[in-house]
Formats: sequence, structure tokens, C-alpha cells
Amino acid sequence: MKAIAVIPGTPDSIHLRDIPEPTLNDIPDGNGVLIRTLKVGVDATDREINESKYGNPPPGDDYLVLGHEFFGVVEEIGDNVTKLVPGDLVACTVRRPGGSIWDRIGHSDLTGEETYFERGINLLHGFLTERIVDHQEFVVKVPIGLKHLHVLAEPMSCAAKAVQQAFEAQRRLKVWEPRVAYVMGAGQIGLLATLILRLRGFRVYTLARSPKPILKAEIAEGYGAEYVSLKETTLEELTERTGKPDLIIEATGSSRSSFQAMQYLNINGVLVWTGVTGGDLTTEVPADKINLEWVLGNKLLLGSVNGNFRHFESGLADLASGEMTYPGVTERILTDPVDGLDRYGDLFPLLERPSALKVYVNVSDL
Repeated sequence: MKAIAVIPGTPDSIHLRDIPEPTLNDIPDGNGVLIRTLKVGVDATDREINESKYGNPPPGDDYLVLGHEFFGVVEEIGDNVTKLVPGDLVACTVRRPGGSIWDRIGHSDLTGEETYFERGINLLHGFLTERIVDHQEFVVKVPIGLKHLHVLAEPMSCAAKAVQQAFEAQRRLKVWEPRVAYVMGAGQIGLLATLILRLRGFRVYTLARSPKPILKAEIAEGYGAEYVSLKETTLEELTERTGKPDLIIEATGSSRSSFQAMQYLNINGVLVWTGVTGGDLTTEVPADKINLEWVLGNKLLLGSVNGNFRHFESGLADLASGEMTYPGVTERILTDPVDGLDRYGDLFPLLERPSALKVYVNVSDL
């Protein structure tokens, strides 16, 4: 069976290889779901793993199958699988349980252990292959009416979790009535976060570097947000016009941007970091000013990484609402299909294109 893999620790090692076919017996107690891969998304995480910035193979292997944004169709189920049947369209969660209390209660995305297990990222093989098998707990049914959005289920779960966690944490205030949100970054996570916040009635400003006209601006504005090019408007100028935001979702993938965002948050606001940065970049910030304003202003910084099945379900519900409220907008995020695993060499060059929002592999047809 074909798979796209890398050799962790060896830069630019992406390759096609044969791996064993999965079977239901790989999952104990009749809880296995055998799924044929239809499409798999590729993003900056996969590129950085190929650059050896992070990522480790499963024990006993020297390679790691890439891919964590999965869409497939169920082919077989184990005897104890109750929520799925053959023919169902599905996505799969990314992080798998360790041994902490949060792992044991179905919140492995909040694991308390430093060693984490993520399919296609760390210590577990990913989805860029012809078939996969997984435990039913980690398989999420995708409504057939959303099949045209396929690989967006996983990034949407990340955006959904980021917004949900912000509101959950802000229960500390007893009353929180946010009005203005900045979404920093207009890649897939930023645009999907824009959608979620617009559905919740926020006045949203989606910030990116590129000036208009550009596709990401058209999508953000299609959701009713205002797109702001940081080459044309500074954050200082924007906050003077809009007031400081109550909520910032930072989704640029830039650690410098993540720290700079701290200077512009409103009193009692929350800043959510969603980007993962591999590297050793250092940056300077006005530390005393930030420290003073954050303590006196009761501001909150929150890190949010991938989601459990609940966030997938919430994200799918918002995708459905988005299709009714802003029909045809979200599908425009799916910019760059690659037909077949054999064309793995096309993936990372496509990611470098300024116009690319979502690169994905068509592995098989429905």
C-alpha cells in the first residue's frame, strides 16, 4: 500500500513508500474502523516536519507517514462499533491519548504529559496513505452535504476549539460581552476562525500582510468581516479606529506576530495562540509595558492545539451554518488539489505559492 512519508531528522526526505495494509485486527476489542482515504490536506506543519523542525517516527520505525487532515469513507467496522456504518463519510482526530487524567476522560487534546501522540506529526503514522484503521472514538461522521468541504473538517476543529476555549476561560469574568475580534492571519485557520466569529455576531477584522485584491480578502469579506492589510494599515492605526479587540485569534504561524499581538488586546480580553513554530527565532517586545498592562487589565493568554471529537462536531455544525449563511464562500479555501500520492513532489512547492490556501491530495474517488 502506498504512503507519503519522511525520515524524521533528515531534512527534505519526503518520499513514496510501501507500507503494510491495515486491518480491523489492529484495533482491539472490535472497536476498529477501516477507512478508505479520499482526500488528505497538507499544511505548514507537514512542511516543517519535512524540514526536520519537529516530528518523530513511531517506535520501531525510522519513517513517519505524513498527513493529519483526513477525509475518507468507511469500508468495514468492528463488531463493537455502534456509531458508524460502511459508506459513512468521516474525518479523524489527530491527537491520541497518553496517561494523564485528561487523556483518560476523552480530552487527549489537553494532555498533561510532555510526550504527545499525534497522527502524522509525532510518534504515530498519519493519513497520507490509501487506507487507515482507527478506533471508533477518534472517527467523526461528516454529513454528506459537507462532502465538498472534506479536508477542512480538521482545521475547522482547531478554529472551533480556539473560540470555545476563549469563551470557556472567560467564564472567570461572570459577564463577558465581546464585540470586536481581530483574526491575525488569513490562512485556513484564520479564515475559518473568521467564519465562526461572524456566525457569533462579532465585528471581525481579519489581518494579513498582502494588500487587496487577493483571494483571502474576498473570502474574509464574503463572511462579512473587514480585511486589513498590515502593509497598508498598522495595528496602532487599526486599534485607534476600531478600539482594542476583546478577542484576538493569532493564526499567522509567526512567533514574532504572536508576541506583538499582546500589545493591542483590550482590558479583560483574551489572546489565543493557535500557531506552532519550529525554529529558534528571537524577538524583542516592550516587556515592562506588556507586563504592566496585562496585570492591571486582567488579560489572558491561551494556547490552543488541535481538537477532540467534540470540536470536530462543533466545527462541522459551523461549516453547515456557514454554508447557509454565506453560501459558496468556504469552498473557495480549497485552492490547490494534487491528484494522487505519486505526485508528492508537488506538495511543498504548492504550499509556497502566495495564492495557496489549502493544498490537498485526491487519494481516491468516492
